[in-house]
Amino acid sequence: MTRLLSTVLLLNLLLIAPLWWRFSDISSHLIAWEALVIAPLMLLLPRGRARLIVAVGLVSWVVLATASNLGTAATHMAFARPLNLYLDLPLMSAVYNLLEGNLGQFLAVCAMLAGAGLLLGIAAGLAWLLLPPASYVTKRIPRVVALALLVMATSGAALELNGMRLVDSARLPLVNITRFQWQQVTDTHAARREFIAQLEDAPMQAQALPGLEGHNVLLTFIESYGISALNDPRYADVLLPTLAEMQQRLEKRDIHVVSGMLEAPIRGGQSWLAHATTLSGRWIDNQLWYRLMLDSGHSTLIDDFRATGQRTLAVMPAITMAWPEGKIYGFDEIAAANDIDYAGPALNWVTMPDQFTLDYTQKYLLGDSPLFAQQALISSHAPWTPILPVIEDWSLIEDGRIFAPWENAGDPPEVLWQDIERIRDHYAWSVDYAVKVTGRWAERVVDDKTLMIVLGDHQAAPLITGDNASAAVPVHIISADPALLAPFIARGFVPGTLPALEQAENAPRMSELRHWLQADFGEPIR
Repeated sequence: MTRLLSTVLLLNLLLIAPLWWRFSDISSHLIAWEALVIAPLMLLLPRGRARLIVAVGLVSWVVLATASNLGTAATHMAFARPLNLYLDLPLMSAVYNLLEGNLGQFLAVCAMLAGAGLLLGIAAGLAWLLLPPASYVTKRIPRVVALALLVMATSGAALELNGMRLVDSARLPLVNITRFQWQQVTDTHAARREFIAQLEDAPMQAQALPGLEGHNVLLTFIESYGISALNDPRYADVLLPTLAEMQQRLEKRDIHVVSGMLEAPIRGGQSWLAHATTLSGRWIDNQLWYRLMLDSGHSTLIDDFRATGQRTLAVMPAITMAWPEGKIYGFDEIAAANDIDYAGPALNWVTMPDQFTLDYTQKYLLGDSPLFAQQALISSHAPWTPILPVIEDWSLIEDGRIFAPWENAGDPPEVLWQDIERIRDHYAWSVDYAVKVTGRWAERVVDDKTLMIVLGDHQAAPLITGDNASAAVPVHIISADPALLAPFIARGFVPGTLPALEQAENAPRMSELRHWLQADFGEPIR
């Protein structure tokens, strides 16, 4: 009897606990019908090969389903979406790289091994519970209890499957996650074929943009700069004064700015999908679409500006390994982390501060010829520590050694991330730093032959924004030539650095930007 109850309780906890993390609601998720079915079923099955096969199948199912439920809870917390096995399994290497950047190689390896060890431990524990030793004898009374429990639980599960909930706090986590993932696999596979057909049947052609001929076009992404930074009072109290100051400083230099919003394809991470969406004019919201788009030879803004006569440049300080995608895009020049002569310290995940990246770009990369540049700034990437000040005298930046005092400033990530309220404060301060230095840099480089497009790549994780926040990101268009901004005003952008926040839920998709540039500055395809 004790073994039966222990197996039921432990198996129930294993199946239900991930739902507590996912939904933050214990009272509605107390019973897993499958635990009340599996435990008595295994007790009643006669010993033999068939029982062993059933046990192996059930243990494998429970472990995989538990991993999927934990993964779904984690992806909801990080990206505000469920785990999709079809799309997300190839990203395990990216997860390791993120852990390595934040925690170091040793702790990253330990974390990955701990996760694998946890799953193996669960499997071993389940096998021990479901396959008692040969010396274990099932008494008559426990067999009767097990049979009664099996009948009751099977009936409750059957009713649940048919939409009739017998017990308000009972669920079918094993069945539900299996059905959900299977449906995602079949739906995503069908969507993949549809996306491939779109790429083949309706390709976007490269198009010259004579309205921007002879201009520098600076497409500048600010990491984790989402609309919540402006419409959530906690963050707005930090960011809005910075935007107001940025507007005043630009106006003093006869530089104009208009602002709007675009809907990003992702939240919380995978910034390269936002970059791909903007460059390609296609909605790229997952890694598979990204690979398919690149492999198809799909044209991008890089091709448009090359046809216009601009040199093309990617400034990617977060790229520390080989980046074959950059060559596929066709940039004339790529400045990744190892290509940038930075002598200062890395600041946790951040390889170099944004102010250094921008200063280096101005000194060594812009050049004299017309340029299209994509810049991906990273100081506002998690873990959001340390927080840097803006160095007002840019001549002091030089090779970056000036940032050495901040290498160990502030709490390390493992300390900061124990306090969610402090994390949110640091998020606001780091985005404020990134926006501030970008505005200062615009004062230095923008003239009447420059169109600077500053936008967030995505909202921060739900830990920062909440579960139901809009996916919109702010966009600031900056130039000393007001004629270059007029097309954006016609599309709903407003003068100044503050977008019309009430329009966040109806923001156009980020993929529209390329279409707008072609329509407003381009020429018909001949």
